[in-house]
Amino acid sequence: MRNPKIYIGPMSKNIVDCCIEFNNGENKVGLIPSRRQIEKGGGYVNGWDTKSFSNYCSDILIKRDHAGPNQGKVEDDGFDSLKEDCKYVDYIHIDPWKKYPIYKDGLEETIKMINYCYGLNNEVRYEVGTEESIRPFSVDEVFQLIMDLKISLPAKIFDKVDYLVIQSGTSLKGNQNTGDYSRERLSQMIEVCRSYDILSKEHNGDYIDPAIIKEKMSLGLDSINIAPEFGLVETQTYLDHGIDIDKFWQICFKSGKWKKWVDSNFDPHAQKIDLIKICGHYVFSDPSFISIKPDVDEQIKDNIFSKLKKLYEQT
Repeated sequence: MRNPKIYIGPMSKNIVDCCIEFNNGENKVGLIPSRRQIEKGGGYVNGWDTKSFSNYCSDILIKRDHAGPNQGKVEDDGFDSLKEDCKYVDYIHIDPWKKYPIYKDGLEETIKMINYCYGLNNEVRYEVGTEESIRPFSVDEVFQLIMDLKISLPAKIFDKVDYLVIQSGTSLKGNQNTGDYSRERLSQMIEVCRSYDILSKEHNGDYIDPAIIKEKMSLGLDSINIAPEFGLVETQTYLDHGIDIDKFWQICFKSGKWKKWVDSNFDPHAQKIDLIKICGHYVFSDPSFISIKPDVDEQIKDNIFSKLKKLYEQT
């Protein structure tokens, strides 16, 4: 199977539908549901749990994004979620680094999680490492991580590790990419991946100049994750088509989902549109939002499809 160059966060049913249609039986894009979006018991996207999401998306590759402890709605060890993932997804991103930022601890937990998953389903494949906003990695540490996994895992299990998250300077704040892109670091980390015959993958590819994405791909980056930027496409379409802004803001504000994406000087009352753009996608399935949203699904899908097409052209 051809590995997708682009992985899209399933921020809404409209986005999922567009990705499935865009693929058209090929493997152009994959989906990267987080535990908050899609999870056992239901996530914030369309109320889907892992099984129902997998059934709906049977024609597109699914990679669980950030599987691991404290990555869901509550603090946990992540293993109940992993158990479901092993039944229903193609890939699992093994990411214990939020809870275990010390290298030795994170490595041990990575090994533990992979062995656990392999024991449940020996067909599942893996992505390892994490993004800079969770735990920065140097080039040497990325090399060390892959080397240690190769040494510590049986060969038949290590062979299931297909992707390594690399870090060239991407980070999200609000609706901006605030990372400090390093072409040199990108090239060095890609070389690490190639030395172990592993695919390179970068997270937080949102709000990046298309020319930079094209450059990254030309340097050998194998794939990139993009998520909130597609949610913003849908949110902006609602704003452009007469949604009640005050009601939309109230729903977003009450959700509290905007807080992790803003600085302490952000004024949610004075910056209502900014708050909506940051938070809108979190409430698309909220009954209060559904009752006020304009009937513009076809325009939303046109806008998302256009963005997918332009993005794919850069790969």
